[in-house]
Order: sequence, then C-alpha cells, then structure tokens
Amino acid sequence: MSGAAKKMDSGAAPLVTELRDVHLAMVDAVLAGEGITRVEEIAGDAAGGRVVIRLPRLGIEPDVSDAIERELIRSGDAEIGEVALLATAGEPAPQAREILHLAAIACLTEVAIVEAREEVEQNLRGSFLEELRSRDDLEPGEVMRRAARLGCDLARGVVVLCAELSTERPRHVLATIAGEWEGALAEALDGRVYALLPATGGDDAPERTLQRAGALATRLQRYGTVGLSTFHADISGLDRAIQEAELVLDVLTVSGAPISAQDIGTGTYRLLFRVLASHPEEIRSFYEDTVAAIVRYDDQYRTSLIDTLSSYLDHDCNMNATAAAIYAHRHTVAYRLERIKELTGLDPTLSEDRERLGLGLKAFRIIAPRLPR
Repeated sequence: MSGAAKKMDSGAAPLVTELRDVHLAMVDAVLAGEGITRVEEIAGDAAGGRVVIRLPRLGIEPDVSDAIERELIRSGDAEIGEVALLATAGEPAPQAREILHLAAIACLTEVAIVEAREEVEQNLRGSFLEELRSRDDLEPGEVMRRAARLGCDLARGVVVLCAELSTERPRHVLATIAGEWEGALAEALDGRVYALLPATGGDDAPERTLQRAGALATRLQRYGTVGLSTFHADISGLDRAIQEAELVLDVLTVSGAPISAQDIGTGTYRLLFRVLASHPEEIRSFYEDTVAAIVRYDDQYRTSLIDTLSSYLDHDCNMNATAAAIYAHRHTVAYRLERIKELTGLDPTLSEDRERLGLGLKAFRIIAPRLPR
C-alpha cells in the first residue's frame, strides 16, 4: 500500500468507528425503551446541531421547516417520516449526513418495536373481548385482572359499546374511543367495534357513565351505527352487557326498524333490552301475549293496525289527532281500534290494557329484527 493510501485509510478508520459507535448507541437507546427523543439527542451531539425527527405514524410531528439537512425515513417504498438537522449558529459536522441516515435506520427499528407491541396488545384485547362475547363461565376476578392488565378498571362497573362501521377506518374509531375515554378497552372484531367503557364519576357513576357513553356514541355516529348497553355494576353479567349492546345495534341497523336511538335511551327500552339479553323467552312471550296477533294480521292482509295503535298511544289516545297523523278518518281509527281489541283481547281505550299494549309495542320493536320474515 502506498504512503498516500495509508494516510487516507488511517483518516477513514476513526470516522467509521465513530459512525459505528453512534449507530450502536442509537439502537441501544431504542431497545432500552428510551425512544425517539434519545435518538434525536445522540444524533444531534454527533452531527453538531439540533436534530428533530418527524414520525406521523407514532404521533410525532414537530416543525422541521427550517431544516438545513434532511434524511427521509422509508419503510419499503413508503415515506413514513424524516430526520432533520435544524439551522444552528455553528457549522454542522462533516459527517452530519451519515448521522441523519443512521438516525433514520434507528427510527425504523423504533417503529417496528412499537408496531409489534401494538399487535401483541391488539391480539390480547381481541382475544379477551372474544372470550367475553362467547363465554359465560369466566370468573369475575379473572375478568377484572385481565382487564386491569390491559389498562381497563372494571371495579365500579361498565357500559358496553358496539358499533357497525360504515367507514374503512376502524383504527380511527378505536383511537377516538381511547382518546376520549381513559381506560376504555376497544377492539375491532368480525367487522364491528366493541368497547368496554369503565365507570366514571363517584356515587353518580351509573348516570354519569351512561351520559358520557351516550355523548361518545353520538360523536361516533358519523362513522356508523352505535349501540350501548345499560350500566352494569356486576361484572359477572358482562357477557349479557355485550349481548345487550349487540341487540341494540341489531335493532338500529335493521332497515326500517321502527325505533330510534333516542327511544332506546328511555328507561322502559333499557329495561326491555336488559331482559332480552338475559331472558329472551320472556320478551318473546310478552310479545305473543299482546301485539303478535295484530302484527301477523297486518302482514297477512296488508293493513296498518300496528301503525294506528302506535299513533294512538303517541297522541295520548286522542282520536282526532291520531286520524290526522295517519291521514285517515276518525271512524277509520275507531274501527281499527275495535279490530285490535278483537284480535288481542286488550282494549286500547282502557288504561290497564293500554299499558300492556304499549309495552307489547316496545317488545315488538326490539325483537322485530329477529322475527321470521
């Protein structure tokens, strides 16, 4: 080797060693969990200036508009961020460009670790929620412990949310739930989003939690249809709470289902959904004993007895108001009410029978999606 070559080699060797040491320090910081901030510090010290990393995938988006050097962070063909050396008073180190490249590689390692961790947590959340959906033999203590390990405290009760999305962005919906409800446990399963919303508030936890859950459901309606359970203080009934939220969602998503989200929020409907989740045969039996005969009569003869009864009850049993609402003559309303009495054995003009018919209507509305067509 010539003298000139030996001199160049001796000058390059320390630089290679320095770059190797910087790279190892960055990787060690990432593996130790010190994160992107530590990578920025190491890169800045070696590059002779302030280094800032932009990684939107990890929620890191600083202003890098005044950068004097940049290195893109690429995952395959996709650009996922950049490492920027910002303007400083002094001159950056000659090897600044190489330092930024090494920082970009370290960032890819951090992204891989975060995504692997998220995948593991997602699998744990998914398997836990799937077990809650499909099993009723889980011990409450085990449920509490597993939920707590996932950051969800169920000690004081829970409301379950179930959503059918019309968007292709379930991750955005999950992020919205997590961002607005501390300790929520949410995951996408079988095309739906499920979430456990732990109790909030003090002695008013049932009312406060339901109120907050309703507000969250309203905000999520831009992404699809949302069903909520009632407040469940007893975790041993968590499987029924999930079924309850699914039932509410089924009713709301069925085309033409004669019930609104506002109606579902009323006390009677909440009670009926809770009974339906735990004792569906009781709701079906009550439906059969009240309005089933007129539902079948309407289906067979294309009449409107159910609509007439509903309007009659909604208008406080006022015949004229009912007639105006359904665009029929007052005598037509009277005839239909008499026909309802004949078919059901219940007289809509008597208060006690009217109450039974009203509950029967509500029972019909929540089981309508599951009735044979």
